[in-house]
Amino acid sequence: MESAILNTLPDPIILLNENREVVGANSAAEDLIGEAYLNRELAFSLRHPDLLAAVDTVLNGAEPDVTRISMSHPVPRSFEMYVTAIVKSGHEIAGVTQEPASVLVVLHDVTTATHAEEFRKDFIANLSHELRSPLSSLLGFIETLQGTAQDDLDTRKRFLAIMQHEANRMRSLIDDLLSLAKIEANEHIRPDGVVHLKNVIAMVCEPLAPKAEGRHMPIDVDVRGDVPAINGDHNELFQVFNNLIDNAIKYGEEKTPVTVVIEAVDRIPHIGTPGVSVAITNQGEPIPMEQIPRLTERFYRVDEGRSRSMGGTGLGLAIVKHMVNHHRGRLAIESLPEKGTTFTVFLPL
Repeated sequence: MESAILNTLPDPIILLNENREVVGANSAAEDLIGEAYLNRELAFSLRHPDLLAAVDTVLNGAEPDVTRISMSHPVPRSFEMYVTAIVKSGHEIAGVTQEPASVLVVLHDVTTATHAEEFRKDFIANLSHELRSPLSSLLGFIETLQGTAQDDLDTRKRFLAIMQHEANRMRSLIDDLLSLAKIEANEHIRPDGVVHLKNVIAMVCEPLAPKAEGRHMPIDVDVRGDVPAINGDHNELFQVFNNLIDNAIKYGEEKTPVTVVIEAVDRIPHIGTPGVSVAITNQGEPIPMEQIPRLTERFYRVDEGRSRSMGGTGLGLAIVKHMVNHHRGRLAIESLPEKGTTFTVFLPL
C-alpha cells in the first residue's frame, strides 16, 4: 500500500536511514537515482552537495530545511527540496519490508516555474531597453526643437522625420506585443477554418511587390502539383507569410530573387502527419549556424543595428513561431552560403 501511494506522486521521494542509505524511493525518483538504489549511500546516486548537507543537518537533529537546487542529469531541472526527519518505522517497497527510515526527501519540480520567472525578467529587461532608446531620442529632439533649433527649418524637418520613425517603431512594438499576447492566450485552441495557402501567398505578395521591385528582387512563387486546403486561421497565416516574405526582401541581396515554393508533403518532419509546406528563400548574408536556434526568441536579432534601422521590433519571428504552433505546425530554418536562407513552414492538413 505504501509503495503504491508513493508511486502515484509525481515528485521524486526518497527515504533514507540513519546512515544516509536509500531504503525506499518512488518511481519518479528512479529517474534521478537509478533503479539499483536500495541500501546504497545517497552520495553514490546523487552527488549534489546542498542535498547531502541538508540530509546531514536533519540527521543531526536540526530543523527541516527547504531550499532550491538545480540538477543537470539526465536533463537540466530545478527542484524545491524538502528534507525532514520521520518517525522510524518499517515500510514496504515492492512487497518487501525494508529497514526503518530516518529521513524523508521530497524534490518538487519547479523547472517550468523557474524558466517562466527567468523569461519574465528577461522580457521586462528587453522591453525596457527597446522602449528607452526611442523615448530618449524623442525627448532629446523635442528639447532641441524647443530651444536652439526652434527657428531652424532644415533641422526641424530632419528631426521631425527621425521622431516619426522612432514613434512608428514604438507603435509597431506595441502592436507586435498585443499580437503575441493574443496568440499565446489562444494557442491551445486549434483553428478550424479552411485556408488555401496559394491564395494567402498571392494576397501577401501583391502589396509587397513594389518594395521588392524597388530592390530589383522578383518574388517567384512556385505551386508544385495539387496543393490541398488546410485547417487554419486566414488572418494569422497572412501575418506569418507577410512577415517571412517581407524579411526575405529586407535582408536579401539586391537583384536576387525571393522564391516561394508551395507543395504537399506526405510527412511533416518531427510530426509525422501529411501536410503542406511553404519554403521562402532569399540570397542574403547567411545566418551563423549557432544563431539559428535563437532567431525565434523575443527581441533577438542577428544584426541589431540593421534591424532597428529598418524599424524591426525583434518580435516578428517569435510571432511567426507561436502562430505556426497554434496551427500545430512546424517552422524549420536553414542558412547556407551557396543555397541562401530558407524559412519553411509546415502545416498539417
